[in-house]
Amino acid sequence: MGLFDFMIVEIAMDLGTANTLIIYDGKIVVDSPSIVARDIRNGKIIAVGKEASLMQGKTHENIKTIRPLKDGVIADFDASEKMINWFINNIPEIKKNLFKPALRMVVCIPSGITEVEMRAVKESCERVNGKEVFLIHEPMAAAIGMGIDVMLPQGNIIVDIGGGTTEIAVIALGGIICDKSIKIAGDVFTNDILYYMRTQHNLYIGDASAEMIKIEVGSAMEELEHPPSDMLVRGRDLLTGKPKEIKVTYREIAKALDKSVLRIEDAIMVTLSLTPPELAADIYNTGLYLAGGGAMLRGLDKRISQKTDLPVYIAEDPLRAVVRGTGVVLKDIAKYKSVLIK
Repeated sequence: MGLFDFMIVEIAMDLGTANTLIIYDGKIVVDSPSIVARDIRNGKIIAVGKEASLMQGKTHENIKTIRPLKDGVIADFDASEKMINWFINNIPEIKKNLFKPALRMVVCIPSGITEVEMRAVKESCERVNGKEVFLIHEPMAAAIGMGIDVMLPQGNIIVDIGGGTTEIAVIALGGIICDKSIKIAGDVFTNDILYYMRTQHNLYIGDASAEMIKIEVGSAMEELEHPPSDMLVRGRDLLTGKPKEIKVTYREIAKALDKSVLRIEDAIMVTLSLTPPELAADIYNTGLYLAGGGAMLRGLDKRISQKTDLPVYIAEDPLRAVVRGTGVVLKDIAKYKSVLIK
């Protein structure tokens, strides 16, 4: 193996429901939506990532946009494999190679994943020439990405709110002591907004518009210190069928998301109630860490802090905390051997 080591390319990948990120040579080289557009007539993939996401909700009958991952796991095996392949082959350094290099990969997966789902991820990676594939749980990767020393005999609680799942884990000594994975996350927030717009304003909007509302005026609390300005939203009036425009406030969105945020809070409380007393004592000092895109929801940290009576810290770059942690593990696989899943 030693002789051919130069032919092995090392990459770290966060294969997420909403976004896929890849680190190569210590740099993030891919940061793209996990979405593909397929031509139904011949089954060919015609666009991947950002290009495909622009087509979402605007396709005709011959083109279909697919999100290959649902709730953090692979839902469409063929599309996910082609998407991973596309992303890897478009990394500039790999593109230059005449031969397709063998890959050493570290890929993160949700903590509530089953054996079958785990095998699906592994097989997808092996089919794109992954010679060595290591898997790591998302909350563990997020903790490492935030600079927490996971090997210490000290308890830390991580909440990673992604696109498909929210992962809550108590970590100590390089292992997950207790964890909970719920399917309430960014996608459910988006659906809550769609439902609210239909029922309260008789306005029919698409997923992309709901996503924009979530980013621009999304909030977990009805009272914010620095509220965002109101947003104009356009869609189709369900009563007249005409296009129409309305103004949306952050308070309305806080109402729309309230039930889902409550379920995340409950899951955190359940995890805390399962935590061994010595680790609970540590957590009282270290506080709770938030990562993932959902961590950027305004007022969420304050709301969780009020519920748990713990200080809540948001990762510096919540969207990239998981992939950064995966990159750290990739650089020193020997040190982090115990955190990787066999």
